[in-house]
Amino acid sequence: MRDLPTLGWLVAAVVATVVHQWVPEPRWLMIHLLVLGAVGHAILVWSRYFADTLLRCAPTPRRVQNLRLATFNGGVVAVVVGMLAEWWWVTLVGGVALAGAVLWHGVVLARQLRGALGSRFAPTVRFYVAAAALHPVGAGMGVWMAGGLTSPLHEQARAAHVALNVFGWIGLTVLGTLVTLWPTILRTRMDEAAGRAARRALPVLLIGLAALVTSALVNLRLGYAAGLVVYLGGVGLLAVPAVRVARAKPPTTFAAWSVAAALGWLVACLVTLVVMVASAPDWVAVDSRTALVTPLLAVGFAGQVLLGALSYLVPVVLGGGPAAVRATNRAVDAGSSFRVVATNAGIVVCALPGVPSLVRVITSLLVVGVMAAFVPILLRAIAVSVRTRRAGDSGGDTAGVNDPAHSPAPPDGARPAGQRTGLAAAGLATVMLCVAAGAALDPAALDQPVASASAGVVATGETTHVEVVARDMRFEPSTIEVPAGNALVITLVNADDADSHDLVLETGAKTDRLAPGESATVEVGVVGQALEGWCSVVGHRQMGMTLDVRVSGTPMAQTPPAEGREPDQHGHGHAAAPATAGEQPDVAAALGSEPDADFEAYDAALPPLPPAGDGPQVHRRTLTVSEQETEVAPEITQRLWTFGGTAPGPVLHGRVGDVFEITLVNDGTIGHSIDFHAGALAPDRPMRTIAPGESLVYRFTAERAGIWMYHCSTMPMSAHIANGMFGAVVIEPSDLAPVDRSYVLVQSELYLGPQGGEVDMEKIRAERPDLVAFNGYADQYAHRPLTARVGERVRLWVLAAGPSRGTSFHVVGGQFDALYLEGAHHLRPGSGSQGGAQVLGLTAAQGGFVELTFPEAGHYPFVNHSMVEAERGARGVVAVTAAGRRAPAREAARR
Repeated sequence: MRDLPTLGWLVAAVVATVVHQWVPEPRWLMIHLLVLGAVGHAILVWSRYFADTLLRCAPTPRRVQNLRLATFNGGVVAVVVGMLAEWWWVTLVGGVALAGAVLWHGVVLARQLRGALGSRFAPTVRFYVAAAALHPVGAGMGVWMAGGLTSPLHEQARAAHVALNVFGWIGLTVLGTLVTLWPTILRTRMDEAAGRAARRALPVLLIGLAALVTSALVNLRLGYAAGLVVYLGGVGLLAVPAVRVARAKPPTTFAAWSVAAALGWLVACLVTLVVMVASAPDWVAVDSRTALVTPLLAVGFAGQVLLGALSYLVPVVLGGGPAAVRATNRAVDAGSSFRVVATNAGIVVCALPGVPSLVRVITSLLVVGVMAAFVPILLRAIAVSVRTRRAGDSGGDTAGVNDPAHSPAPPDGARPAGQRTGLAAAGLATVMLCVAAGAALDPAALDQPVASASAGVVATGETTHVEVVARDMRFEPSTIEVPAGNALVITLVNADDADSHDLVLETGAKTDRLAPGESATVEVGVVGQALEGWCSVVGHRQMGMTLDVRVSGTPMAQTPPAEGREPDQHGHGHAAAPATAGEQPDVAAALGSEPDADFEAYDAALPPLPPAGDGPQVHRRTLTVSEQETEVAPEITQRLWTFGGTAPGPVLHGRVGDVFEITLVNDGTIGHSIDFHAGALAPDRPMRTIAPGESLVYRFTAERAGIWMYHCSTMPMSAHIANGMFGAVVIEPSDLAPVDRSYVLVQSELYLGPQGGEVDMEKIRAERPDLVAFNGYADQYAHRPLTARVGERVRLWVLAAGPSRGTSFHVVGGQFDALYLEGAHHLRPGSGSQGGAQVLGLTAAQGGFVELTFPEAGHYPFVNHSMVEAERGARGVVAVTAAGRRAPAREAARR
């Protein structure tokens, strides 16, 4: 029964993974529900059980253990609630509860250990005591970070936090337990050198952990890397007898293979971190790179070792005699080969750089699903145990319960080797199907037929090989000379730090989209005419990423043009206009149409501020870059790049002095970045472009009031903003009077590509927007009006996101008695002035607010009074009802 909270935390972690796009701090939440909740609870239960058994002590009183577990789990709940709600005092209370429960656990273990120094299993319990001593320090680091730290101290504290909690609390407990549990799972004897290795390894591991924490806090990055090496050496000492035992008795069960895979991921992550940290230029880079490895440690190491250990221990503890134990083992081992292979092959795919976003999403869902299957499998195994015991086979065989070095008989009826191999192959095939499905559904991965580049020239039989480097929005070299009739093979190398690139030739030959550091080869075929190539990432071609293939040895005027090409006045062939991927949207029809009945407008209400505390508050938010086909007007869709799934991204709301800690996660297919105008700091690192699959933490203090733009600053910036990557941060002045309603309206332009396609870069360059919209959808508040009542004071925050156009914001039938523009009040109510304002004039990236009251019920259109923009969709309505009467939920109104 004490394992039920572990299962509950596992289920919560799975749910958080499935709904991560709709919850705050999803990455933090998923990892901590698994590592802090599920693994932490299991450590308290099973290290207590092992200590009682190994030291031959009386079992811990149930009431005391239950109180300790309740304190720990209550602390987990408090930490989760405090972090998600940004209530630091709740996080503090939770951290104290966690630290208190674990410290209490460690003190009891230390007392037991002192009374049983002669036990041959005492080294394992020493690991537990050391782990329990480190946990409160790690918890304190987490609470310290939650209170708000400036960079790079925040990144240094996080590095120490990871070292103490993952490598200390979890790592030491797991490594110490496996000294005795590993041979028990394999159903063989301990290696004679295991105890000696454990005694030698613990000091090495502690020295490594001390180096990690100290180096992080005193700003020694190379010292942190050295600490990882020392810790890895301690793991190596323990690995020698463990590998020797496994060679003598190879793993055959799910428990054994899951634990073995977990240890493999621990070693792989340590090695990766050593390389990453040693080459990192600063702590911000260390933090960013560690963030890539942390999910692998959580799922690959901690998650798998938890499932493997429980798969062995639960049948043993349930007992019930040989028949019951064998039946329970068979139930727990269901589909073991498939589960282990699918899980670990899936984690490998997700860990590889340059994997398309959709492939990573589908594969990660497979991994989560396979690991989540453990819960029903375990519950079924418990039911099997109960049924078997009720059937009468209760011989009382509890072998393996009182001495982990002795195990019950293996389950009879184990699968033959051929069946295990078949299940393993099925697991690998399932992962491959996920990869294939993701690639097929990703438009960037679809191949196009390659047309001939020869133009009828006679092949020479020779091949020209050229390496082309993509860097800084250029191909180097940008021109290639090829003898007429030679075959051409181009190797493209992406040497950029963050941007993805590809090479597309007008014949249709192309490379895949390459992440930084990747390369690919494209076979052009026999060349007999001039060809043009370019990078197909939106905007890159327009910024100069083009490649010219020229032919030497044959006069171009004599080369017949290829099909679909027309010779120009110089005799050179140029490609005919390519066919569009979809029909061009009918803008006129869309602006005259109603959206579907179930259409919901972007919520323009300003999100409420959290209650004011004693000092500045820390706002934590994860913005995940995603590519989504989104309706931007009735029957018009575009594939937008978004922050958090919407364009504009979520509105952030705070006070002067508040700290914003934004985690940017790039789940797109190209490089992206983020730039907050609300913060003032050097852009070099927080605003850097990150490749697909990477993340960064952008931390700033809001020192000045206003409505500030945030946007992607990856070049071409105009394309990234126009394709949806923008949003607003509202920082309220300290003297801002309360109003009855506050709305936020972010104006932007849409330069439509084909239906369902991405932004048209040529329209951006020509400044020819198809639509202009408030909050991302043309005319949406004409179809779904904003609401107010007569006499209410309404504040309208307005931001001109561009990328190129401003706004002349006007409410028809209304007059503004307050106007705030770019951080300054230009008109205040009650100031004695008889003046008013009719428009709020903003250029691109400017913002402000206006206030007004509505004198009578009716429909008050608001527009960009540059009327051509209003007619492109920059308009809406405020539906005003009489005081005390509810405004209609939906009413179409047109000016």
